[in-house]
Amino acid sequence: MSIQEELNKLREIFLLFEDHKDKFVQLMDMAKESAELNETEKIDINKINGCTSQAWVVADPNGDDTYTFRTDSNALIVKGLLTILERIFTGQAVDEILAMNSEDILSAAGLDKTITSQRTNGFSSAVEKIHNIIR
Repeated sequence: MSIQEELNKLREIFLLFEDHKDKFVQLMDMAKESAELNETEKIDINKINGCTSQAWVVADPNGDDTYTFRTDSNALIVKGLLTILERIFTGQAVDEILAMNSEDILSAAGLDKTITSQRTNGFSSAVEKIHNIIR
C-alpha cells in the first residue's frame, strides 16, 4: 500500500470524529495498540530532539531500499502520532519517504487543525529525524 493510500485510510478514520477530543482518544488508542521499544533502544541516538516529551524512532533496514520503523514515547498522543509515521513509512521506498513533509502528512490525515503547534513542531522533528536516518 502506498503512503497516500495509508494516509487516505487514516483520514477516513479521523473524519469519523467531529470533536477534537475524540480524535485525541483515537490517537491514544492507536498508541496503546502499538508495540513499545525496549529500554536498550531508548537511547540518545534514537531520540527525537525538538519534542517536549520523550520520543524515539528506530529504523530497521529491510535490504531493499525500504525500512521498518518502530517508535515510542512516554506520552500517548505523541506515541499515536508516531504510530502514524510507522504506518505510512514502513515498507516504502526512501525517495517516497523523503518527498513527504510533516504538514502534508497531518493535512492528508485530517489532523492539521487538531494538533497543537507544540505537537506539530515535535511531529516535524520526528519526520526530520526519519529523513536523516534514511539519507
